[in-house]
Amino acid sequence: MVKTRLLIARHGNTFTPDQIPTRVGARTDLDLVATGRKQASDLARYLVAENILPDAIFTSNLKRTYQMAEPIIELAGHPIPLSKESIFNEIDYGPDENKTEEDVISRVGKEALEKWDKDATVPQGWNVEPDKIIQGWKDFARNIDTLNTGETILVITSNGVARFAPHLTGNFDVFLKENNIKISTGALCCLEKEENESEWSVIFWNRKPKDFV
Repeated sequence: MVKTRLLIARHGNTFTPDQIPTRVGARTDLDLVATGRKQASDLARYLVAENILPDAIFTSNLKRTYQMAEPIIELAGHPIPLSKESIFNEIDYGPDENKTEEDVISRVGKEALEKWDKDATVPQGWNVEPDKIIQGWKDFARNIDTLNTGETILVITSNGVARFAPHLTGNFDVFLKENNIKISTGALCCLEKEENESEWSVIFWNRKPKDFV
């Protein structure tokens, strides 16, 4: 049976320990910091160790995602095609873009952020269209299922976009009961689909490569 594998990774750290993190969205293009590049290297070594190096890599147009791919391509020892796709750009946090968590909570309330991390309910004022993001994932998955059957495809994106990928399972509510949709920086998720199946299955979610290499 031919199986197609979709790996989804969140980019690594973009703040150093002495910096105050802010809510970095589509309009803020940061580099990976040293710990973020270490996370990228850990991911690369994990993919090699597990024999799941991707046949192709897709990132957003933001530096933090395609910098995450660099150690993977280097460690592979052979060319891996990389494409930058706008559908994987981080969401736009509207008035909360580049604001500290304290400032964001002050504006939208703690409960709104908890719901965002629990079931992807978008806080008021953020420029996010969940239906559009979900459809983007479905269109992408349909394309790789057709054009990349039997291959391993890696998407490197951001937390705001990645949390909608489980809609590919056909039952987002069941996924929510078993998993936390929030993904740690540098973490990896894996979905697979048999050629005769209509939906994808989550094999693992939010696995941190540093724990395995």
